[in-house]
Formats: sequence, structure tokens, C-alpha cells
Amino acid sequence: MAQPVRNGIETVPHQVNRLSVPVGAPFDDFRARYERAVPRFEAERFERLIKGGVDWDTILRATAENAPHGFIIYWTGDFNALLRLAGERLRSVEYLMGNHTIAQRMYHHNPAVLLYAPLRTAIYEDAGGETWFTVEQPTTQFSSFGDPEITDVSRELDRQLAALLAYLDAPVPDVLTAAGG
Repeated sequence: MAQPVRNGIETVPHQVNRLSVPVGAPFDDFRARYERAVPRFEAERFERLIKGGVDWDTILRATAENAPHGFIIYWTGDFNALLRLAGERLRSVEYLMGNHTIAQRMYHHNPAVLLYAPLRTAIYEDAGGETWFTVEQPTTQFSSFGDPEITDVSRELDRQLAALLAYLDAPVPDVLTAAGG
């Protein structure tokens, strides 16, 4: 529940579910499959489209072509070489993964949704050599806005995330497919 606005500042405490999924595959293999399933944002293509004066329907079609499983990688952070200098041997790569056409459906209700869209994800290996995929559950992030329209879209994101994990042959957390969740 949002705290009363004081001096123009609103404080919204909320709890988020971080989902960590053992993927049952070597790090490099799972990373490659993830990056094929969630391709990079085709920035130059979209820049050309925007400069060409296209309409939103054209953007929707182009996005669907760019995101065969509903998601696009907007950014990748691979700091492994840098962290090796400090003696770290475990690997981890983080991503900003999302879909601007889905974010837009929440954005017009509250532009602050961009705090959580795109989703932040990571693939990492633990000390035992197991590879994990981790992400914060969309509904638990977006529910903090207290807007049922935003929450409805975030439920779709939960289901899309579940479908992506299933496609990648990774376990699907029950909370992503639970009714109402």
C-alpha cells in the first residue's frame, strides 16, 4: 500500500519474488539457446522505421518478427573478464529482456513502469557448476503500482516468461502459471 505523499514523495513498499531456476544445462549451452530464443533488439531497423514515419501497427509487426518468443534483449552485461581480475571464477551474464509493445500497454497507465520494463534477467553458474536462470516475477514487480490494468498485463508477462522457460527446456515455476498470479 502506498504511503501518503509528503513533500511530493510517495513511498511504496512491496515484496518481489525472485525466481531462480536450475536449467540443467552447461552455462555456455544455455546462454546460447537463450540468446537465440530472445534475439537482440534490432535498433537500426527500428530507427529506420521511426525516421520513415511509420505507424504503431508497423512497429507491432516488426516487433513480432524481432521477438519470436515475445521477448527481445535490449542490453547485455558480461563482466566476467573484469571480475576474473579480482580472482572470481564463476560466470554470470545479465540482460535487460522485454518487449516495448507490451511495456507500452502499461506505460500509458503509469510511465514509471519503465522501472521494471524491460525485465532484468541473469544466467549464472554456482560453486557446484550448476547453471541458473534468474528473474524477478513480473506480477510481483508491477503490482506495486496498484493498477489492475497494469497487473493484467504483468500476468501476461508471467505466462510469456513461463512459455519461454518451457521452450528452453527449463523448469517453470508454478507461480508463473498460477491462476490470478
